[in-house]
Amino acid sequence: MIEKQHLLFELGSEELPPKTLLTLSKALLNNIVNELAAAELTFTGSKAYATPRRLAVLIENLSAAQPDKTVEKRGPAVQAALASDGTPSKAALGFALSCGTTFDKLKRLNTDKGEWLAFTQTIRGQATENLIPDIIRQSIAALPIAKRMRWGSFTTEFVRPVHWAVLLYGNSIIKTQILGLDTGSMTQGHRFHAPQKLVINSPEGYQDILYKEGHVIADFEQRKSIIRDAAQKAATAVNGIAHIEDALLEEIAALNEWPMPVTGTFDPRFLELPAEVLITTMQTNQKYFPVKNPDGALLPYFITFSNIESIRPASIKQGNERVITPRLTDAEFFWKQDRKKTLEDRVESLSNIVFQENLGTVFDKTKRVQNLAKFIAGHLNANIELAERAALLAKTDLMTEMVGEFGNLQGIMGRYYALADNEPEEVALAIEEQYFPKQSGSATPGSTTGQILAIADKIDTLVGIFEVGLIPTGDKDPYALRRAALGIIRTIIENKLNINIIELIQFASAQIKPTASHVDSGFLKIYAKVNNSDDPTTPDRVVDFVFDRLKGYCLDHGYTPDEFDAVIAVKPSEPLDFMQRLKAVKAFRQLPEAQSLAAANKRIRNILKKSATKPADRIDMLVEAEEQQLLEAARQSDADIQPLLAQRDYQAALNRLAQLRNDVDTFFDHVMVMTDDLELRASRLALLNLLSGQFLTCADISRLQS
Repeated sequence: MIEKQHLLFELGSEELPPKTLLTLSKALLNNIVNELAAAELTFTGSKAYATPRRLAVLIENLSAAQPDKTVEKRGPAVQAALASDGTPSKAALGFALSCGTTFDKLKRLNTDKGEWLAFTQTIRGQATENLIPDIIRQSIAALPIAKRMRWGSFTTEFVRPVHWAVLLYGNSIIKTQILGLDTGSMTQGHRFHAPQKLVINSPEGYQDILYKEGHVIADFEQRKSIIRDAAQKAATAVNGIAHIEDALLEEIAALNEWPMPVTGTFDPRFLELPAEVLITTMQTNQKYFPVKNPDGALLPYFITFSNIESIRPASIKQGNERVITPRLTDAEFFWKQDRKKTLEDRVESLSNIVFQENLGTVFDKTKRVQNLAKFIAGHLNANIELAERAALLAKTDLMTEMVGEFGNLQGIMGRYYALADNEPEEVALAIEEQYFPKQSGSATPGSTTGQILAIADKIDTLVGIFEVGLIPTGDKDPYALRRAALGIIRTIIENKLNINIIELIQFASAQIKPTASHVDSGFLKIYAKVNNSDDPTTPDRVVDFVFDRLKGYCLDHGYTPDEFDAVIAVKPSEPLDFMQRLKAVKAFRQLPEAQSLAAANKRIRNILKKSATKPADRIDMLVEAEEQQLLEAARQSDADIQPLLAQRDYQAALNRLAQLRNDVDTFFDHVMVMTDDLELRASRLALLNLLSGQFLTCADISRLQS
């Protein structure tokens, strides 16, 4: 018996949605792999294939059957299973019947809890060929398809109508039905170059047969590589460089089974338009790669890909050139029309756009953001006039024709129109940078005014949406509040801005007067718990939400949960200050004194917490040499760390406090804090209170785990 064979499954269909092709392909592979693992079928490798007309999965060296299993069933206790004369009871006979055997074939099992009847049997594993059909069907049913469709008189559903299904285990067909199709070994090649049916003789030959006989490049990543290389080669031919973005590259790979490059041109007059307009038009509307010169300026060329190796490529080139001209003409018209009005002229029209039904219009939001920008600029000693001006004009490009047509150009067009209106360059740049960072890991605003505007805009949205009760739950976050909170954190920390986030949130909340307000009592309250708040206000909940995002940011940057807890315990209000403390705590715990001091600090906190005696106002009543020495050391360290704290040099402060280790250890070795002498006890508690307070100036190191 052959132990292992390759498995191939291919599902052929009408053209699949290009933007979800890769997602479907990866999900199908993942589903099949998981189902095989659940069935205890082993294999050595797996690979997915995806083209516009097919999804396929190859499983390498798949075991021929499940492993056999030995199953032991325990029945009733022997004492209850046998009558006094040794005959089996009804319980014993019933157990034997349930096992499909007779009483005399049961065994006895001795355990430390007594003797039991038992039955052992070997269950032979099912053949792989018998299991695969259901595995495939379940894997298809679990695909993430937002909207399934039916076709003809069939009741089956899929993202597109299906036409063929290949299912091979080794050289043998596994005969079954998949989505109403009888499985076989027949596939189809390119719709035009190889419309005839092709026979797949073996799973390992699948890719080669499609390529050599079917004019189909089945491997998605291979097609991407071919398209990228061909686009760059075509651009080089016109002394340029192809502008290739990953999202468009994937989409073009999902649109073509046999991609062939075509280079086209457009009227150079359109180069007078902003480059982003041309790029968006070419990429979004036409799926073209723009071409740039070595300096990054656009050239009047584009590169498109045809899914056919035409005998008249010039016709394809001319057709695409005819299509792009009216597109660019429309963009040119929008550009000229929009510039007939300044951005300032459009401010009042923002009253016609509802931001959120309980929070008013975009004009209302603009006024709130203006106030926030002024507040932040004042705290940063930045240019308040520029901040207010940028906030006033920030959303006006939403009222332009260009942004109405290309929503992804919001902010970008605002910058161009602001410059055309002779607004200060920093104001223009801030209008674009208000949307930064645009995605995870992308750049934060580079200008001070841009940073102020980005924070103000996001804070207003965050606080406002919380105020009306639309707090994110689970995977639902329609206003992208998690991304907004992380954007605020990153902008503050990465640009070293000293901003009190709590004061900022309170200021934002004070100027919002929604028509309705709701409270989510089940929302996680990290910061509110620190403040012992049982009934948090909107600012409490927003602060908690922001610090929850800050925790994720810190963990992503290599800090540990206990390091985060040590810092959050002292309630820093500035994210930048928080990170400086966190960095110091991480460095502190590497010191040889750290573990001992953390344990001593925890002991001090517990003593102070449990003691019914209040610390004395004076701590000079100490009598033992060890406690007097610790008092002197503590006073000296307090004097030394104060200037360090003023400079926010927390690492140096903790290093200085680490020098107290020997004095602290000696104190606890020789001094009993909870003495019967109440005055002396109070003085010793006062000493511990002094020590605890010094460490809490940086973080609560008692929270560090050993």
